[in-house]
Formats: sequence, structure tokens, C-alpha cells
Amino acid sequence: MINFYQEIKIKLQVLGLLLFTMATSFCSYAQDNRSDEDIDIILDDLFFSDQQFIDELIEGGTSYNFLYTSIGYSTNTFFSGRDSGTDQFNVIPQISYYHSSGFNASISGIYYQNFDPHWDFTSVSLGYLNTLGKKDNFIYNVGYTKFFYADDFDDFTNSIDVSFGVRNKKRTLGTTLSASYLFGSDESYQIVSSSFARINLLRKATYALRLRPTISFIAAKQTYTFLQRFRTRPFLRPVSLEVFNVLNTQISIPLSFTTKSWDFELSYYLNLPNAVANESDLSNTSFFNFSVGYLFDLSR
Repeated sequence: MINFYQEIKIKLQVLGLLLFTMATSFCSYAQDNRSDEDIDIILDDLFFSDQQFIDELIEGGTSYNFLYTSIGYSTNTFFSGRDSGTDQFNVIPQISYYHSSGFNASISGIYYQNFDPHWDFTSVSLGYLNTLGKKDNFIYNVGYTKFFYADDFDDFTNSIDVSFGVRNKKRTLGTTLSASYLFGSDESYQIVSSSFARINLLRKATYALRLRPTISFIAAKQTYTFLQRFRTRPFLRPVSLEVFNVLNTQISIPLSFTTKSWDFELSYYLNLPNAVANESDLSNTSFFNFSVGYLFDLSR
């Protein structure tokens, strides 16, 4: 039977990799001559956060070319909302490139406080995004991600991702359905449905303060390994059970402050994990995340 750390890592790869593939989805805001206010709007929709999908802002027409860097800090680490028994923070740095052609590329990774090695893996992503409809209310994205691990883990080294979203005209409400196929020496898939509301608390020419509450439902194919007692024998045997189910419901409340090329965000996350297979009732978990981002406009 797999050891405890490997089991936790499998849960991370199956249920947490969408964090990286979806966070590198392409988003853009096109204008002939972007003002600081336009850059501020871009940054508001580029913030990086756990299980939070990007609210794309494609207005169509002209070219743009920029680099976005960010780093996020989470006060605790949970896998599909489940407590691993180890309290530890994690840090996620990311560098992303965006072009008006729809092409995007990103490199990211994750550092865990108590895992060994601390730097778990690095991911490199490529993607393409476009819109549908006269008012660009429908948006789709396809992407590929390659994962490079710090240890010998090779269950899931690749991910193919597809997402489709719809939003209202003012971009204040929206929902996205995303699917990921993970493969390597093993394979799995996951589906995430995410809906958001965008609330402007304060809006000025050079800065903005916003809330964007989001609810996400995360379903995945997961293999659980546990010990089961034989009915006629006094010892235990390892049993593996493969399930596909909703594993976690996550509610996030991000408060973002954007000004010129900077983006600051403080978020609260509440996990409502759903017990599957042989799991007993699971406790709700929560954590805070703080992220800082900066945009380099390469078209200037």
C-alpha cells in the first residue's frame, strides 16, 4: 500500500493541479491606447488564487503584449479540502506571458513548508483562448501543462485542459465549466464548475477595490487505498477503490486592490469536503491567501 506521503501527493496531483493549469488561462483587455485605468482592469482579472478561475476580459480588436508576475502565500494547505494532519503554509510564484493572438505561456511551482523536498514541482503551460458571440459573452480555452517533479513521482506529468464560460454584459456575473485530463504512468480526470459575482466597492481613475465571491464544485476520479479485514481471517488486506464524485465544494471571498500595474489580494477560503469511498465525516477547513502581482506592458 502506498505510504502516507505518496497518498497525499496523489491527492495533490489529481485534485490540485487545476490550480496551475487554470490559473494560466489566457485573459486580455484590448484597446488601441491603454490608460492606467485599463491596466488596472486587466490586473483585477489576472489575480492568482487557489481554485479561483480567471474572469477573462476580452473586448476584441487590437493588439496587446504583456508579462504578468505574481506570488501567492496560503496560511495552510489542504488537499481537495481535506486536512492531511500537517499544518503548513505554501507559496506559489508564477510568471505568465499574454499575447493578443490568444497565445499564452506560464511557468509556476509550489513550495510547501514541511514536505521534503519543500519545492514540490514546477509546471510549464501553453494555452489558447478565444470568445464566441457578438458581445464576447462566451469564452473558451484549451491548454497543455507539463509537470517537473522534485522527486520520483511520475503518476501525472501532463495535463490537457478545456474550459468554457459564460458571463453577463457587465462582467459582474459568470460561470465556468472546466475539465482536465491528467496522465503519465497513471491517468485521471477532473471537472470543476465555478460561478462568481464581481462587486465594485470603490472605483477611481487610478485604483479600484473589489470583492469577487466565488463558489466552486470540484469532481475527480480518485483511487483510494485502505485496509479491509477479511471476513474469515484475522488480518487486514489492502483494497483499492476507484471513485468519481464531487470531492469538495469551495467558497472563496477575495478582496482585491489594484492600482496602475500592481495588484494586491487578500482572500478567505472555506472548504466543504464530501466524504467518499471509506472516508468518514470530514471536517470543514479554511485558510487565508495573500497574493501580489505586477504587470509589465511589453507593447509600450
